[in-house]
Amino acid sequence: MSERFYTVLGMMSGTSCDGLDLALVRIGRVEGKWVFEWLATDTIEYTHVQRDELRSIRDVSSIELLKSHYDWGSYMGEQAKSFLKSHSSIPVDFIASHGHTVFHQPQSGWTFQMGAGSAIAAMAQLPVVCDFRSTDVCYGGQGAPLVPIGDQILFNEYDFCLNLGGFANISYELNKQRLAFDICPLNIVLNQLAQRLGQPFDSNGDWARKGEVNAPLLASLNRLEYYLDSPPKSLGAEWYHEQFLSVLRGCQIPVVDMLATVTEHCAEQIALAMAGWSGKVLVTGGGAWNGFLLERVKSHAPLMDCQVPDAGLVNFKEALIFALLGVLRWELKVNALSSVTGASVNSTGGCIYYY
Repeated sequence: MSERFYTVLGMMSGTSCDGLDLALVRIGRVEGKWVFEWLATDTIEYTHVQRDELRSIRDVSSIELLKSHYDWGSYMGEQAKSFLKSHSSIPVDFIASHGHTVFHQPQSGWTFQMGAGSAIAAMAQLPVVCDFRSTDVCYGGQGAPLVPIGDQILFNEYDFCLNLGGFANISYELNKQRLAFDICPLNIVLNQLAQRLGQPFDSNGDWARKGEVNAPLLASLNRLEYYLDSPPKSLGAEWYHEQFLSVLRGCQIPVVDMLATVTEHCAEQIALAMAGWSGKVLVTGGGAWNGFLLERVKSHAPLMDCQVPDAGLVNFKEALIFALLGVLRWELKVNALSSVTGASVNSTGGCIYYY
């Protein structure tokens, strides 16, 4: 087994539209065990204009979408080049970019992450691995979540890995197989509600704590059909806009009460995902800083030992794991698990662009 180490820049743009996460990491194997080292990290916050563009991109024409695909790739490449220039003493092997998910329709056999890898490579003057989800979808899988293979390789000392990002998702081992699925919308909705109150997000869940849970709205959210489906399953922006937001639009209550109700809904769904189990839970993603949400999760799942790690792992775990997925693609190894996605086979996903 090769003991080679790679220096990779992992890039992640999540559904909450906060910004572009950059994680420069060193990844390799020591005596067959995968290890990693943080070299540098940063988040490039999106401007209001960029956030608005990302949130409305689903409604533009095909020509505008294709133009934005290349424009965002050039932007990502510029950010990568600038970031790496400030760390010029570190030679980099390649960039692994998740892109920004605009459409996700695995039931129809396709998915689309914006941010052209060719444009990133040309701008940053480095090879780029991207488009990690498409191959799995073409094998009949959900194309998501992909992070669980990283959980299996890098964080197998935990019983569960819970990511609290734009969507909440969970990963765990059962009968020597890695299983995972998206649980519910999280920061994608909490952030939008907080912005109605003039804040980018509900810091520590303080607004939600002040609100009152609306029982009819909570019941309506919990009745959404997705929650009755068995894994493998995944969520996308289409479902969020067409199903979840339609329930919120029909409820005329104060925003703080919406925040309280949605937070309670998320806590209940997260607890249900771990129902009947006990163990150690690695909690990452922006929602890990939402103290009120974690309080509510623990109240519904008292047997779970939810552990929030250091800030680097909380904020940049997904960027780290996409760097790992890039390494696995580079070595032609499996980086998408059929046990997680429901695909007919394990696969090696990702396109490589050279500059």
